[in-house]
Amino acid sequence: MLSALVSGFALGGGLIIAIGAQNAYVLRQGLRRRHVFAVATVCSLCDMLLIAVGAAGFGTLVAAAPVFTAAAAWGGAVFLIGYGVRSFHAAARPRTLEAAGGPENESLPAALGTALALSLLNPHVYLDTVVLLGSVAGQYDGPLRAAFAAGAMAASLVWFYGLAYGAARLAPLFRRPAAWRVLDATVGVVMWAIAASLIHGQLSGSPASAG
Repeated sequence: MLSALVSGFALGGGLIIAIGAQNAYVLRQGLRRRHVFAVATVCSLCDMLLIAVGAAGFGTLVAAAPVFTAAAAWGGAVFLIGYGVRSFHAAARPRTLEAAGGPENESLPAALGTALALSLLNPHVYLDTVVLLGSVAGQYDGPLRAAFAAGAMAASLVWFYGLAYGAARLAPLFRRPAAWRVLDATVGVVMWAIAASLIHGQLSGSPASAG
């Protein structure tokens, strides 16, 4: 069960730390100390809800039929390999995370609306949480699938609250391309490692639910 929990945390963390508008917004709110808890909570809850939908819904569909299990495992492996390539490419051309912009005196309802929009109106987040995490969760049975989903949810909580409340300390680091080079390379390794485990499970005939 610990292995499933760690795998969920690693995959969820690897997917969520990619530079994007949502992370930039959370960082900006943290830097300005404006509605920090509310924004981090909304982003975390949205992520956790989508992870739960993926694990319980798509994951159940995948686990219900061997053909879906195999297709999801191979499809997930291909996606993760591609994601790893993208991460290594990003490491070769490091970027920075800018938190500037936006209204200085944003109200709480406006901040919550922005956080919801950035969390739910990005099509890529559904691919990451519902489809990808759901398909990998489908490789696990019962309590192990719940542990995998819990690990992914924990990664979301750690990332959003850590980013929001650690903004003052993290912002200088995010402005250093070398830091993103290391982070992107690490994400690439994690993605390839999980892809390798999925492929190994299919080739050996021993799915993750047996471990």
